Amino acid sequence: MAVSDMIAPASGPAAGATPYLFHRHALVVRITHWINALAIVFLILTGLSIFNAHPSLYWGKQGSDIDAGTRWLQIGSATAVGAPYGYLRIGALEIETTGLLGRSAAANGQQQAIGYPSWATFPSYRDLGTARNFHFFFAWLLIANGLVYLAYALANGHLRTNIMPRLRELRWSNIAHDVAQHARLKFPRGEDAGRYHILQKLAYAGFILGLMPLVILTGLGMSPGINAAWPWLLDIFGGRQSARSLHWIAMNLITLFIIVHLLMVVLAGPFNEIRSMITGKFRIDPEPRP
Repeated sequence: MAVSDMIAPASGPAAGATPYLFHRHALVVRITHWINALAIVFLILTGLSIFNAHPSLYWGKQGSDIDAGTRWLQIGSATAVGAPYGYLRIGALEIETTGLLGRSAAANGQQQAIGYPSWATFPSYRDLGTARNFHFFFAWLLIANGLVYLAYALANGHLRTNIMPRLRELRWSNIAHDVAQHARLKFPRGEDAGRYHILQKLAYAGFILGLMPLVILTGLGMSPGINAAWPWLLDIFGGRQSARSLHWIAMNLITLFIIVHLLMVVLAGPFNEIRSMITGKFRIDPEPRP
């Protein structure tokens, strides 16, 4: 279910015993949601293309092929018994990833040594300049769009009322119950479907107030212009290479959030969920009375 400005549905006799629609998402939330989705998709695709220029990650200030001591992750290609293969190396652990990471088919079908496959990057071919230009454009779009959403969410209390968990919701019993319900694919029904529950709140709050600020600040820290104006920003993260590592980790967590988010939309009822983010109207199917 998407981040929204929810208005409580009607209750009691006024709600009736038949399905009804209520206004769930304000216009500004719907617009910023779709702009955010577009920006994030292109940031991931262009970010992977940029990463392919040097598919290794380090901790600290310096990072190159000679800094093996601070390298903690590498995607590469090697040859064993005459056959080339792709691999993902994390510390001392090496996993063969031929066909996905390190070595995969190009658009023409020929095998190539490359970090991420061509279908996962924009552009699909090696062009660092184009990837960087699009990445910077969508990064600033994401920042501007996020500030609009955040200003709105703070001004009308949406962030406090609908996103931030209340203390009573953080009880272990409440969290465990929500986990069990999701594991059984039992989603809220009736008027209970018109509000966010603890797992949704934790996920959305973590995304809005944790992952997004982290990916934006680490990205700004790696920008030469911003770094020159705010040199202290990289110091917060322990250096440029540490910022790049944290940026990559945040990107993967955002990708995981998107996958789970889309899965929940499908399982909860894609037509109702997507319609509510396009028109603002969400359908409530009242539970049958005993």
